[in-house]
Amino acid sequence: MRIGIHAPLDERRTGVAVYARTLGQLLARRAEVRWNPSEPCDVELYHLGNNALHRQAYEKAIERPGLVVLHDAVLNHFFLSTQDQQHYVAEFVYNYGAWFEDFARRLWRERARAAEDFRYFEYPMLRRVVERAKGVIVHNPAAARAASAHGARCVTEIPHLLLPTPAVPVAVREQLRRQLACSGRGVLFGVFGFLRETKRLVRVLEVFRRLESSLPEARLLVAGRFVSEELARACEPYFRMRNVIRVGFLSERELSLYVAAIDVGINLRWPTAGETSGMTIRLMSSGKAVVVSDTLENARWPEDCVVRIPTGVEESDALEFVIRWLTRFPEDAQEIGRRAARYVASVHGAEHCAEGYWDAIQVAVTTVSR
Repeated sequence: MRIGIHAPLDERRTGVAVYARTLGQLLARRAEVRWNPSEPCDVELYHLGNNALHRQAYEKAIERPGLVVLHDAVLNHFFLSTQDQQHYVAEFVYNYGAWFEDFARRLWRERARAAEDFRYFEYPMLRRVVERAKGVIVHNPAAARAASAHGARCVTEIPHLLLPTPAVPVAVREQLRRQLACSGRGVLFGVFGFLRETKRLVRVLEVFRRLESSLPEARLLVAGRFVSEELARACEPYFRMRNVIRVGFLSERELSLYVAAIDVGINLRWPTAGETSGMTIRLMSSGKAVVVSDTLENARWPEDCVVRIPTGVEESDALEFVIRWLTRFPEDAQEIGRRAARYVASVHGAEHCAEGYWDAIQVAVTTVSR
């Protein structure tokens, strides 16, 4: 059997590329894998996300339907970045009807707000690709609900696979913590990955500003590349605070070192795009407690494996409470992290998830052959 995998390949620009490569290596043990093939294969696997890097995969998914993997269950921003006004409005109308045409034009005119405006997340614009697909693969209930609502016929939820990461010796971890001035009783929180508005970074930094004097032993590491210059400028003043450490884009090895060095991860999302965060899984697998938003995307995590906080007006106060709690009782964070690591190993193991994909591929091939 030949499996065509369609995905962006630049791993410095999107985690989807890393995910697709890892999955492809696992599937190659079962069948012949071809990358972004121009010729048809027995089954095509399209990895889609909510930005222009996925344009080629999306166009192929329309031209040659196969299995669609929704890493984001919102494609509104994808269309904003790949279409002109006429085609964006036409796509919106295709999804939601002609009575939404004026609304679509307004969204186009106000697209500068799209990174954090809830309206652009409320209308995922999935219909064309999911209704053509032979099957849709998602990683959480929120994405499954969005795909079904837009006409997907066969939706399969497969846990987001755990990507392999190198182990970090304890001595190396402690050395880095000393360099970050966070040894002893200090508790180091961390935000990692591509830094965009929906990760609530300004809100997180504002909470640490409130705690700068009253809880100096709590420190925040912000690591990663900003997606927008506007957000980078908004965050810049906070990086001058004594309790905030800023590092830029990290190589795979550097990321493993810094993940090992922190005590607690913070990985909030709002508005959400139906995504399951690979970074959350990585932090959990490393034995870290992770603070996440209380959304349907995170519904599968057991209550004792993550720390959930509400979205909306309660977010800041809830986050401050959690930071104070885990700083005062770091042993609680350690226990949550141990439980998280056990859970991720049992549910998100790469072989287990690859078997789920293989089953979905078999179903798709069988359906086509009938």
